[in-house]
Amino acid sequence: MLRRPLLGAAMLGLSAPPVRSATAADQVDVALVLAVDASGSIAEAEFKLQREGCAEAVTHPAVLAAITGGPLGGVALAMVEWGAPGGAVTVVPWRTVRDAASAGKLAAAFREAPRSLQSYNAIGDAIDHAVAEIAGCPFEAMRGVIDLSGDAGDMRSRRPAAVARDAAVAQGLTINALAIENAYRPGLAAQYEAEVIGGPGCFVVTAAGREDFARAMRVKLVREIAGVRRHLPEQALLAFRRHSSEKLSSLRLRFPWHARHGSEKG
Repeated sequence: MLRRPLLGAAMLGLSAPPVRSATAADQVDVALVLAVDASGSIAEAEFKLQREGCAEAVTHPAVLAAITGGPLGGVALAMVEWGAPGGAVTVVPWRTVRDAASAGKLAAAFREAPRSLQSYNAIGDAIDHAVAEIAGCPFEAMRGVIDLSGDAGDMRSRRPAAVARDAAVAQGLTINALAIENAYRPGLAAQYEAEVIGGPGCFVVTAAGREDFARAMRVKLVREIAGVRRHLPEQALLAFRRHSSEKLSSLRLRFPWHARHGSEKG
């Protein structure tokens, strides 16, 4: 559940349940859904690069430093695969990460989960599924974030991506995107900026093909976990500089949704 207040129940149009006293183990800084493109056009080798990229990212020292540097020192993550209209599915349910050991277990779950059967390409339905996942999160989170990655735009959603995005943002969530661009699909980041991202501090990161996915996901997770209202923990910055040649300036922060709708940029 989310803390602002009991937002998860409101997402489903339900009455808020009685407030329970959450233990420290139940409380996390952010509930984060990794919504990963598994559409039928993705070859098996490309798909494995995505899974491995997610596993590498959650165990990277910079990401772990961002997690442990948060006020509550933990995050909850789940992995959703999307593709077919109405076909998004949760392949790794909610788990908490508070240290290297729990991150390693989550990485193993990412690598081992069977690939779901998908056609293409329903981003709006993926957003709706991720919203429902956050509503049902068993941990009490300060923020809810949907992290959607893909190599194409919305094509066949039952509910268009922009409509699903607006509904999710109205419920207090942030949606960020990772655009896997190549010579055949230029301009995908701009499309995601217009139709997918929204909420406080929303942004798009671009990967130059799936070989670049792990780097882009790593940069993205540091930003998402650190949040929009505080600086990155010093230890996260140091780890990022020590263990990676990328600079934080490689993160492409965009705020077109806020400019259009007048939302706070954070």
